[in-house]
Amino acid sequence: MNSWLKTYHLKTIIYFIVLGISASGFSQKTLTKLLQKYNTESIPYITVEALKNSENDLILLDSREQKEYQTSHIKGAVRVGYAFFNLDSITTILPNKDSKIVVYCSIGVRSEYIAEKLKKAGYNNIYNLYGGIFEWKSNDNKVYNSKEIETDSIHTFSKAWSKWLRKGTKVYD
Repeated sequence: MNSWLKTYHLKTIIYFIVLGISASGFSQKTLTKLLQKYNTESIPYITVEALKNSENDLILLDSREQKEYQTSHIKGAVRVGYAFFNLDSITTILPNKDSKIVVYCSIGVRSEYIAEKLKKAGYNNIYNLYGGIFEWKSNDNKVYNSKEIETDSIHTFSKAWSKWLRKGTKVYD
């Protein structure tokens, strides 16, 4: 084997070792790029850690569809949906426009859209959960099914989106 080929193989091996070492950081950067592709960041993000450590007087809104919410949701979240989101129903359950609101979906794209609608309606203390319920579960936080029983299942919307969930049982149809 000539020296050029040996050098090429050695560089390839080193590349895969480095890639393996930085795999967890790589997935986070990739999620950031995905969110940058779809979001305008008109709504500030709140991290999973910040949400977990926040006070209990915030309102958590789940902007996923019924099937996703029934499979699992963050405890205390109110499902507001996405496709049939009704702003009028929100204003009745959230009369105080200064309330701290965190909106989430699977990864944070649909939730930004819903949060923007709330912002236009005059709500001014709104956050988008960075990485959504996938990031929540992937960081070992609890989720609950429609019977409010802890579950490991997460509805990942589709097989393509399921790659963003790193922990938990992936459910899609």
